[in-house]
Amino acid sequence: MTDRTATTTWTGDLATGTGTVTLDTSKAGGFTVSWPSRAAEANGLTSPEELIAAAHSSCYSMQFSALLTDAGFPPERIETSARVSFGPAGDGFAISGIALTVRAAVPGADTQVFARLAEQAKQVCPVSAALTGTGITLDAAPA
Repeated sequence: MTDRTATTTWTGDLATGTGTVTLDTSKAGGFTVSWPSRAAEANGLTSPEELIAAAHSSCYSMQFSALLTDAGFPPERIETSARVSFGPAGDGFAISGIALTVRAAVPGADTQVFARLAEQAKQVCPVSAALTGTGITLDAAPA
């Protein structure tokens, strides 16, 4: 079992306050968050949804790479973007969906193998599994 830790320190109220997210385990940095950067324009700050997008795109790429390699088609390159949609819902706000877009250079893999493994990666990626209940779409194509 491996644990990873991040910490957010928030100062002020929701509308005007700010927080700093630190990546404690890796010590890779700190990122400023605020409600306006989450609910409207980013203005150089990040949001929980962008951090989810980063986690999902990297997890998916690793999973897809592993599945392709296990099937005998080690990829040359995989580029995955994740778009996490966030907005008003009911009495509050919610993540309404995640769209994964994948382009990959995979020598030797035909389109059926590519599509099957791309979908399988979406299903078994640990971040996808953690986000069960959120609609996740996939647009995967050879690069």
